[in-house]
Amino acid sequence: MRSPETFDAYYVETRTRLLHEAYALTGDAPASRAAVRDAFVVAWHRWRKVGQLEDRDGYVRPLALGRARRRHTARIWHRDKSLDPEVRSTLDALSKLTARQRELLVLNGISALSLGEVARTVGLPRADAERELQTASSQFSLHRDAPTTDIPRLLHALNGPLEDIRWPRATVIRRSGAARRRTHTVIGAGLATAALLASGSLVATGAGAEPTSLSEEKATPGVTVHAPVDDDAGAEMISADSLLAPDQLTRYGSGLDWTETATTDNLDGDGLLAPCQRERFADPDGVTALARTWDGTETRVERTKVGKGDRQRTRKREVTDVRSTAVQMVEMSRNERQAAQGFETASLWFAGCIDPRTQLMSTRTVKRVGDEARVFRLRSWGKQPATLTVGTARTGSLVVTQVVRSRGRAVPDKAVLTGLAAAVNGVCGSEGAGACAGRARDNATPPLGIGTPPGLLSVVDLPPVAAVRGPWVGTEPERARNNYAATRCDRTTFQGKGISKALTRTFLFPETPNANQLGLTQTVGAMKPGRAGTFVDQVRDRIRQCGQANLGTNVTQLASASSKSGDLSVWALTFEINDSQSFPFLMAIVRDGGAVSQLGFAPDRAMTMSRDDFVALARRVAERLGPLDSSS
Repeated sequence: MRSPETFDAYYVETRTRLLHEAYALTGDAPASRAAVRDAFVVAWHRWRKVGQLEDRDGYVRPLALGRARRRHTARIWHRDKSLDPEVRSTLDALSKLTARQRELLVLNGISALSLGEVARTVGLPRADAERELQTASSQFSLHRDAPTTDIPRLLHALNGPLEDIRWPRATVIRRSGAARRRTHTVIGAGLATAALLASGSLVATGAGAEPTSLSEEKATPGVTVHAPVDDDAGAEMISADSLLAPDQLTRYGSGLDWTETATTDNLDGDGLLAPCQRERFADPDGVTALARTWDGTETRVERTKVGKGDRQRTRKREVTDVRSTAVQMVEMSRNERQAAQGFETASLWFAGCIDPRTQLMSTRTVKRVGDEARVFRLRSWGKQPATLTVGTARTGSLVVTQVVRSRGRAVPDKAVLTGLAAAVNGVCGSEGAGACAGRARDNATPPLGIGTPPGLLSVVDLPPVAAVRGPWVGTEPERARNNYAATRCDRTTFQGKGISKALTRTFLFPETPNANQLGLTQTVGAMKPGRAGTFVDQVRDRIRQCGQANLGTNVTQLASASSKSGDLSVWALTFEINDSQSFPFLMAIVRDGGAVSQLGFAPDRAMTMSRDDFVALARRVAERLGPLDSSS
């Protein structure tokens, strides 16, 4: 039975929120209002079913947003003279995104949907949605000239032009929905009768007989058959005793006092317990989960001088600081296949960490720990620099993830492996567990693919730069018509016969004022291996000759390596503009088979990266080049 009171309450509660989302997608307030109104008319038409749904928004939202897109007039906000300039700028920036990027950004910033729900709404796998959302955030930040941290505020500010919109009463919506239902009933009955008469499927089976289909079997009237309900779903199947104890945390920081701060099923709050974590669970359809957090504190004695002259004395006091934090998460999936997907999702949280100013340092594959395992090392170079040490493993249908954030000395490599092995052995023998852990062995592997085009760097690869504000932000990859990674010495181009898949991308700090020259550019291309080797040799020759022939150019080689399969050369160049000014530049050329990349970094005053970091970045380029197909 339909409940008008429930519908009326839902309509009043939801209409403004859906209007806000539709307006952010289109910039067309009248079209958005009409679309939301029509969506509620359809909802009342179907209220017998919609009213029973746990997620009514999941039915109404696609109707409203889809109709808003079809109705709106392009860039209508430009004709609204009363529109606030800030709102107009936000809509302009949104209009420069693709339709899917815009929807991802809007739903993630305005709606209450989780990232997994946003992915399902836009029709993408969760991993693809995460990567597309990162691109959308970067592009919006550049077009809007605002930091990524301001995106939620700017999107929420779009409700300003909607405050004076008047809505029809709920009774009007219900009358429209009832009229729509009557119309559909009449049309549907006519079509059904015509179809049945045409097919001859009205078969009499005796007095009071009903039409039936040969593919259906009549059930007992009034009885609805449901699939069996798993009463144990969500029950606590992971024992708290299987998690690490505080004394086992000493391996993650000698001299620290480790204290357990919480053991929880992670159903409260936002569920984001660890750095780089993007969602509450790696497997949102899992059976159950358990998490434990710790603080590692250090106590030191502070001495301060008090008093003056002969009365001066030293005062001592103990100060306790949290120097490290640790998180252990264990998730149980319904089967090993879903657990394997959860393991990959958890791995991608860290391989493609979207936390600002966080760099992936290394990726290692671990053997003899569960069924599969990885270790990641990252560094955070914000106001409080820290090292992130991550271990994640799958054993059967269980996924174990450990993250340690250290402000002091990083966790030793051996401690990472023994700690992950201990965590897997803690759950070994539990329901759903698979292989246990033996003596762990690990080996360095290239970074995981995180959705960027083959060969190109991502923000997570980039090292710190001194004296900048905000995080690195990358532009959208584009065809390499121009190569801004080249110098006036080599003038390298990735255009020409035999070069394919040539792309270029630039990384900037849009939040840093007066940093016009600061930036990092990478250009990649694929060619035959022999041609690629000649290509690199030409760049090397031109750089060497430039340093010898031009007195105003200083060339310092920072690294060089060559083999049949690859090459790497890194230089620091200084171009003298006049007697008192010079322009520094860091440049690298890298080859892996037939894949070639040139990397150029232009510092600006004190805003620069260390030479060691740039050399390490060139080596990361070599790792990223592997997937670039060089056969064409």
